[in-house]
Amino acid sequence: MKLTGRQKMFLSRFLDLYRETRESLHYTVVAERLGVGKITAYDMLRLLEEKGLVTSDYLLPKGGRRPGRSTIVFHPTEKATALMAQLAGEAWDREEWETVKGKILQALREGKGTDYDDLLNDILLRIPQRKSPMLYMAEMITAVILSLYQLREEATATGLFEKLRALGMPEEVGLSAMAGLTLGLSLVERANRRLTTLLLSYTQRYQEYLTKLGAENKKRLSDFAQEVMKIVET
Repeated sequence: MKLTGRQKMFLSRFLDLYRETRESLHYTVVAERLGVGKITAYDMLRLLEEKGLVTSDYLLPKGGRRPGRSTIVFHPTEKATALMAQLAGEAWDREEWETVKGKILQALREGKGTDYDDLLNDILLRIPQRKSPMLYMAEMITAVILSLYQLREEATATGLFEKLRALGMPEEVGLSAMAGLTLGLSLVERANRRLTTLLLSYTQRYQEYLTKLGAENKKRLSDFAQEVMKIVET
Protein backbone atom coordinates (compact mmCIF):
# COMPACT_ATOMS: atom_id res chain seq x y z
CA MET A 1 0.00 0.00 0.00
CA LYS A 2 1.37 3.40 -0.99
CA LEU A 3 1.17 6.28 1.47
CA THR A 4 2.66 9.71 1.07
CA GLY A 5 5.27 10.83 3.58
CA ARG A 6 2.70 13.11 5.21
CA GLN A 7 0.20 10.25 5.52
CA LYS A 8 2.82 7.94 7.04
CA MET A 9 3.80 10.54 9.60
CA PHE A 10 0.19 11.27 10.54
CA LEU A 11 -0.63 7.56 10.88
CA SER A 12 2.48 6.92 12.97
CA ARG A 13 1.65 9.76 15.36
CA PHE A 14 -2.00 8.70 15.52
CA LEU A 15 -0.89 5.17 16.47
CA ASP A 16 1.34 6.57 19.22
CA LEU A 17 -1.57 8.65 20.53
CA TYR A 18 -3.91 5.66 20.47
CA ARG A 19 -1.36 3.50 22.35
CA GLU A 20 -1.13 6.25 24.96
CA THR A 21 -4.87 6.69 25.49
CA ARG A 22 -6.09 3.17 24.66
CA GLU A 23 -9.42 4.53 23.46
CA SER A 24 -11.03 5.73 20.25
CA LEU A 25 -10.43 9.43 19.64
CA HIS A 26 -12.51 12.31 18.37
CA TYR A 27 -10.88 14.12 15.47
CA THR A 28 -10.72 17.36 17.45
CA VAL A 29 -8.63 15.61 20.11
CA VAL A 30 -6.37 14.21 17.41
CA ALA A 31 -6.00 17.68 15.88
CA GLU A 32 -5.09 19.24 19.21
CA ARG A 33 -2.59 16.56 20.24
CA LEU A 34 -0.92 16.35 16.82
CA GLY A 35 -0.84 20.10 16.31
CA VAL A 36 -2.89 20.22 13.09
CA GLY A 37 -6.15 21.86 12.09
CA LYS A 38 -9.45 20.14 12.87
CA ILE A 39 -10.44 19.91 9.20
CA THR A 40 -7.01 18.53 8.32
CA ALA A 41 -7.26 15.86 11.03
CA TYR A 42 -10.79 14.87 9.98
CA ASP A 43 -9.93 14.66 6.28
CA MET A 44 -6.76 12.67 6.97
CA LEU A 45 -8.60 10.20 9.21
CA ARG A 46 -11.29 9.72 6.58
CA LEU A 47 -8.62 9.17 3.91
CA LEU A 48 -6.87 6.57 6.05
CA GLU A 49 -10.25 4.96 6.70
CA GLU A 50 -10.74 4.54 2.94
CA LYS A 51 -7.41 2.71 2.88
CA GLY A 52 -8.49 0.36 5.66
CA LEU A 53 -6.05 1.78 8.20
CA VAL A 54 -8.55 3.55 10.43
CA THR A 55 -12.07 2.69 11.58
CA SER A 56 -14.75 5.13 12.76
CA ASP A 57 -17.59 4.60 15.22
CA TYR A 58 -20.54 6.72 16.22
CA LEU A 59 -21.12 7.13 19.95
CA LEU A 60 -24.46 8.22 21.36
CA PRO A 61 -24.42 10.64 24.30
CA LYS A 62 -24.58 8.97 27.70
CA GLY A 63 -27.56 9.58 29.98
CA GLY A 64 -30.58 11.70 29.27
CA ARG A 65 -34.01 10.64 28.05
CA ARG A 66 -33.77 12.10 24.58
CA PRO A 67 -31.31 10.90 21.97
CA GLY A 68 -28.79 13.57 21.06
CA ARG A 69 -26.27 13.99 18.30
CA SER A 70 -23.83 11.13 18.00
CA THR A 71 -20.10 11.72 18.22
CA ILE A 72 -17.69 10.23 15.69
CA VAL A 73 -14.49 8.68 17.03
CA PHE A 74 -11.61 6.93 15.28
CA HIS A 75 -9.20 4.11 16.09
CA PRO A 76 -6.47 2.39 14.04
CA THR A 77 -6.94 -1.07 12.57
CA GLU A 78 -4.57 -4.04 12.93
CA LYS A 79 -3.65 -3.42 9.31
CA ALA A 80 -2.31 0.02 10.29
CA THR A 81 -0.15 -1.41 13.07
CA ALA A 82 1.23 -4.09 10.77
CA LEU A 83 1.93 -1.61 7.99
CA MET A 84 3.80 0.83 10.21
CA ALA A 85 5.84 -1.98 11.75
CA GLN A 86 6.75 -3.16 8.26
CA LEU A 87 7.67 0.32 7.08
CA ALA A 88 9.74 0.94 10.21
CA GLY A 89 11.47 -2.39 9.79
CA GLU A 90 12.43 -1.59 6.23
CA ALA A 91 13.67 1.88 7.08
CA TRP A 92 15.95 1.03 10.00
CA ASP A 93 19.24 2.81 10.13
CA ARG A 94 22.15 0.34 10.13
CA GLU A 95 24.63 2.94 11.34
CA GLU A 96 22.35 3.85 14.24
CA TRP A 97 21.96 0.14 15.06
CA GLU A 98 25.72 -0.37 15.26
CA THR A 99 26.11 2.74 17.42
CA VAL A 100 23.36 1.85 19.89
CA LYS A 101 24.41 -1.81 20.02
CA GLY A 102 27.97 -0.76 20.82
CA LYS A 103 26.81 1.56 23.59
CA ILE A 104 24.68 -1.13 25.22
CA LEU A 105 27.47 -3.71 25.15
CA GLN A 106 29.99 -1.16 26.48
CA ALA A 107 27.63 -0.20 29.33
CA LEU A 108 27.28 -3.89 30.20
CA ARG A 109 31.05 -4.36 30.30
CA GLU A 110 31.48 -1.28 32.48
CA GLY A 111 28.76 -2.51 34.84
CA LYS A 112 30.27 -5.95 35.43
CA GLY A 113 30.35 -6.88 39.10
CA THR A 114 27.13 -4.96 39.80
CA ASP A 115 23.44 -5.81 39.49
CA TYR A 116 23.06 -3.35 36.59
CA ASP A 117 20.27 -1.48 38.43
CA ASP A 118 20.94 1.92 36.87
CA LEU A 119 21.41 0.53 33.37
CA LEU A 120 18.22 -1.52 33.60
CA ASN A 121 16.20 1.48 34.77
CA ASP A 122 17.60 3.61 31.93
CA ILE A 123 16.71 0.95 29.36
CA LEU A 124 13.17 0.55 30.70
CA LEU A 125 12.61 4.28 30.25
CA ARG A 126 14.08 4.27 26.73
CA ILE A 127 12.22 1.27 25.30
CA PRO A 128 8.83 2.97 24.59
CA GLN A 129 10.65 5.91 22.96
CA ARG A 130 12.38 3.73 20.37
CA LYS A 131 10.84 4.09 16.92
CA SER A 132 13.15 1.60 15.23
CA PRO A 133 12.01 -2.04 15.66
CA MET A 134 15.63 -3.18 15.83
CA LEU A 135 16.50 -0.81 18.67
CA TYR A 136 13.23 -1.46 20.50
CA MET A 137 13.82 -5.21 20.41
CA ALA A 138 17.51 -4.93 21.32
CA GLU A 139 16.69 -2.90 24.42
CA MET A 140 13.83 -5.27 25.31
CA ILE A 141 16.15 -8.29 25.00
CA THR A 142 18.76 -6.59 27.19
CA ALA A 143 16.16 -5.68 29.82
CA VAL A 144 14.83 -9.24 30.04
CA ILE A 145 18.31 -10.75 30.35
CA LEU A 146 19.34 -8.22 33.01
CA SER A 147 16.10 -8.87 34.91
CA LEU A 148 16.86 -12.59 34.91
CA TYR A 149 20.41 -11.87 36.03
CA GLN A 150 19.20 -9.81 38.99
CA LEU A 151 17.04 -12.75 40.05
CA ARG A 152 19.56 -15.41 39.03
CA GLU A 153 18.99 -17.58 42.09
CA GLU A 154 15.21 -17.63 41.69
CA ALA A 155 15.47 -17.74 37.89
CA THR A 156 17.77 -20.75 38.14
CA ALA A 157 15.47 -22.48 40.61
CA THR A 158 12.46 -21.97 38.36
CA GLY A 159 14.38 -23.02 35.25
CA LEU A 160 14.14 -19.64 33.47
CA PHE A 161 17.89 -19.14 33.20
CA GLU A 162 18.44 -22.68 31.94
CA LYS A 163 15.74 -22.21 29.31
CA LEU A 164 17.51 -19.09 28.10
CA ARG A 165 20.87 -20.89 27.92
CA ALA A 166 19.41 -24.00 26.30
CA LEU A 167 17.71 -21.98 23.60
CA GLY A 168 20.99 -20.39 22.62
CA MET A 169 18.83 -17.65 21.12
CA PRO A 170 18.56 -19.30 17.66
CA GLU A 171 17.00 -16.50 15.67
CA GLU A 172 13.19 -16.46 15.68
CA VAL A 173 12.76 -19.36 18.10
CA GLY A 174 14.89 -17.73 20.76
CA LEU A 175 13.63 -14.24 20.03
CA SER A 176 10.02 -15.40 20.38
CA ALA A 177 10.87 -17.05 23.70
CA MET A 178 11.65 -13.63 25.15
CA ALA A 179 7.94 -12.93 25.59
CA GLY A 180 7.53 -16.19 27.51
CA LEU A 181 10.52 -15.41 29.70
CA THR A 182 8.98 -12.03 30.50
CA LEU A 183 5.79 -13.74 31.63
CA GLY A 184 7.88 -16.18 33.66
CA LEU A 185 9.60 -13.28 35.39
CA SER A 186 6.24 -11.96 36.57
CA LEU A 187 5.70 -15.25 38.42
CA VAL A 188 8.95 -15.05 40.37
CA GLU A 189 8.00 -14.01 43.89
CA ARG A 190 10.94 -11.65 44.51
CA ALA A 191 10.64 -9.96 41.10
CA ASN A 192 10.27 -6.20 41.02
CA ARG A 193 6.58 -5.68 40.18
CA ARG A 194 7.16 -2.30 38.55
CA LEU A 195 9.85 -3.80 36.35
CA THR A 196 7.87 -6.86 35.29
CA THR A 197 4.73 -4.78 34.67
CA LEU A 198 6.68 -2.49 32.34
CA LEU A 199 8.25 -5.41 30.50
CA LEU A 200 4.89 -7.10 30.02
CA SER A 201 3.42 -3.86 28.67
CA TYR A 202 6.19 -3.76 26.04
CA THR A 203 5.78 -7.39 24.96
CA GLN A 204 2.96 -6.97 22.45
CA ARG A 205 4.84 -4.37 20.43
CA TYR A 206 7.97 -6.55 20.60
CA GLN A 207 6.02 -9.46 19.10
CA GLU A 208 4.50 -7.26 16.40
CA TYR A 209 7.96 -6.11 15.35
CA LEU A 210 9.34 -9.64 15.41
CA THR A 211 6.76 -10.92 12.92
CA LYS A 212 7.81 -8.25 10.42
CA LEU A 213 11.59 -8.66 10.62
CA GLY A 214 13.51 -10.39 7.87
CA ALA A 215 15.83 -13.34 8.49
CA GLU A 216 18.96 -11.16 8.34
CA ASN A 217 17.74 -8.82 11.07
CA LYS A 218 16.58 -11.72 13.23
CA LYS A 219 20.09 -13.12 12.97
CA ARG A 220 21.52 -9.75 14.04
CA LEU A 221 19.28 -9.66 17.11
CA SER A 222 20.05 -13.29 17.93
CA ASP A 223 23.79 -12.60 17.77
CA PHE A 224 23.31 -9.49 19.91
CA ALA A 225 21.41 -11.51 22.55
CA GLN A 226 24.23 -14.03 22.71
CA GLU A 227 26.75 -11.21 23.22
CA VAL A 228 24.67 -9.80 26.07
CA MET A 229 24.42 -13.22 27.72
CA LYS A 230 28.15 -13.78 27.39
CA ILE A 231 29.03 -10.46 29.05
CA VAL A 232 26.51 -10.85 31.86
CA GLU A 233 27.41 -14.44 32.72
CA THR A 234 31.22 -14.22 32.61
